[in-house]
Amino acid sequence: MNEMEIVEIEKIRNETPTIKSFFFDWGKDFEPGQFVMFWIPGRDEIPMVPSREGDQDRITVKKRGDSTAFLHRNTEAEDKIGIRGPYGNGYSLDGEKILAVMGGSGGASLISAITRAVEDGKEVHSCIGAETEEELLFREELSDSTRLHIATEDGSAGKECFVTELAADVMEEEDIDLVLTCGPEVMMKKVVDLCLEKGIKVQASLERYMKCGIGICDSCTIDGKQVCKDGPIFKGEELDRMEEFGRFERAKDGRLKEI
Repeated sequence: MNEMEIVEIEKIRNETPTIKSFFFDWGKDFEPGQFVMFWIPGRDEIPMVPSREGDQDRITVKKRGDSTAFLHRNTEAEDKIGIRGPYGNGYSLDGEKILAVMGGSGGASLISAITRAVEDGKEVHSCIGAETEEELLFREELSDSTRLHIATEDGSAGKECFVTELAADVMEEEDIDLVLTCGPEVMMKKVVDLCLEKGIKVQASLERYMKCGIGICDSCTIDGKQVCKDGPIFKGEELDRMEEFGRFERAKDGRLKEI
């Protein structure tokens, strides 16, 4: 198991009203899509996906539960946090024309893969979706590097629709040969089903409750797979065989509950 490293938060940036990026100097190599266990002193240890902006490492966190709300509310520059990892697998960028489909905070997982693909000379289309314009994540960063397509549920920016509908339009208009997706699981299920129907390769980043991150506690299991060790990136063929994908997740006590 990788030992935990203590690092100092160098700056914090508000990305949207509910999402913040925390920047620090970590310096470890990681593959796009891999995750780390992020320790919030006095609170909890939670899985997060690292990325880089220039030479700074960062994690981008949506305020959802008690721990992320605590992180948003109580963490300041010069505070110390802990990181161990990286763990799991990363995205396989085996396509020349790639479509990245992200909803909510899904861009946190995909931004490193998009950056790598662009650096490798691949053509990348990015579909980002949110309820409103102010909740769109990495809009400027993605518009500088990819062909950007925007969907908002209230029509305040881009097309008034769900991001899955926008992704379907791009797949009709472009000869896409690989789709990467991260966001709410119901959204990803629709993207995966659409890709399987069209015969397009697809990979999705799954999120499950994790305690250890190294395959001991089994809290992140889905259809007999451990997200921390077998994922978090799964290919469409694997997801198609999972009865729980897009339908069920596990509560902290291990019981299945509908998504």
